[in-house]
This record gives sequence, structure tokens and C-alpha cells, in this order.
Amino acid sequence: MGCCCSQGDCNVGQQSGDNIALNLLDDVIAEYRGAAGSLIPVLQKAQDIYGYLPAEVIRYIGRQMDVKPAKIFGVATFYAQFRFSPVGKYLIMLCQGTACHVNGSEKIETALSEELNIKMGETTDDGLFTLNDAACLGCCSLAPVMMINGRAYGPLTPDKARSIIKDIYAKEKEAKEGVEQ
Repeated sequence: MGCCCSQGDCNVGQQSGDNIALNLLDDVIAEYRGAAGSLIPVLQKAQDIYGYLPAEVIRYIGRQMDVKPAKIFGVATFYAQFRFSPVGKYLIMLCQGTACHVNGSEKIETALSEELNIKMGETTDDGLFTLNDAACLGCCSLAPVMMINGRAYGPLTPDKARSIIKDIYAKEKEAKEGVEQ
């Protein structure tokens, strides 16, 4: 899958109905404009601002920094840290390291996928959960383990993983009902 983005027709990360405030990047670009090796920090800060790298943001960075969007896209796709679509409110990172794999991370993945009705790398339709894998979370004593927004959960069983998700959904429902009253 290639993308040149130079013709303004790149759809990577473009969600229908995006209305992106590009001026949020102006201070970042002003700080790094002309500095050698500044593209990665600019992309990191852009992702911090928007949660991901929409195509419109890539094109804007290119125009403002005089870098071809194809080069920006090439850099961003090289590094796993960059995302081209929004993530859910709860980012689930399921460890796939040796200890977790040996202790059943595949069963945890199946349970999470079934509970959330998504596959690895996808986000739930309600935008609450994104399920991703991680090479290693460094929590081997908790294997198998997952992190949700930086908090480690483990050792997991399929039932325990499902229960954690159900608890978060219940808290979200309570919060939503509290706001509506």
C-alpha cells in the first residue's frame, strides 16, 4: 500500500467528517522549522495533539516545513509508534512476549476479540476500545498481561479479561447516565 500524498488525495487516516484544527500545530512547527532531524518530534507532537496522524495533518506539516508528504508518510509508516486512525478511549495493549505467549496470550486475545467484537488493531464501533498487541510490556511476572491506558492487568485468564472489559463498560454506562440526568 503506497501513498504519495503530494497530489492532496491521500486517504490514510482520513475519517469522514474530519474537521481538524490545523492551527494547533503552528507553535510546534515554529519551534522545529529548519531544525535538522525535527520531523519525528513534530510527528510525535502532532499525534499527541490529534491522537493519530490524519492525512490532512501530514499534508499541513509538509507545506509548513517544506517536506514532501510522501517523505513524511514514509517516516511515519516506518515507526510503529505512529497511528493513522483514531484509537479508542481505552487503548488495550496485549502482550505477545515469550512469557505471555507461553502462558496463553492467544486465549486472552480470542476472549477480548469476542467480548469487544473486534480484531487485533481495530476499534469498537462506539469508539471506546482499541485492541493492539505489544511485543513485550515488561511485566513477565504477571503473564499473560495486558495494559489498558498504561495500567497493567494480570495474570489474566480469558474470563478475567472479559470481566475487566465488562467492568469498564459498566463504569462508562454509569458515567453517561450521570451526565444525562
